[in-house]
Amino acid sequence: MKNIERKLHKLDASGEAPGRLATKIATILRGKNKPEFQPHMDLGDIVEVANISEMKFSGKKLEQRQYHHYSGYLGGLKSKKMGEVFANDPGDVLYRAVREMLPNIKLRTAMLKRLIIKK
Repeated sequence: MKNIERKLHKLDASGEAPGRLATKIATILRGKNKPEFQPHMDLGDIVEVANISEMKFSGKKLEQRQYHHYSGYLGGLKSKKMGEVFANDPGDVLYRAVREMLPNIKLRTAMLKRLIIKK
């Protein structure tokens, strides 16, 4: 196997919708923007995102969209609104969006480690 060259991509999140930005990031992390892309190999690059707190949200997403977490116990379904999550940690909203856009395979954790979120 040859050496994999990983380039650093710097993105600015100010004024961008989180979903549109997450698709760009997921494509770069997966390596689909490279001609030598193969689904079973991790050929993606490093992505650094700045100005996360200046992302724009359309409509009432901050009040209406909810994130769910299930503990496994009866009555253990917890819900948080996107506005609460964004107020505590703006990078967590983008991280969750990117995580769900990547395939659920063994390589996903390695891909997410190459995502650098600066506030």
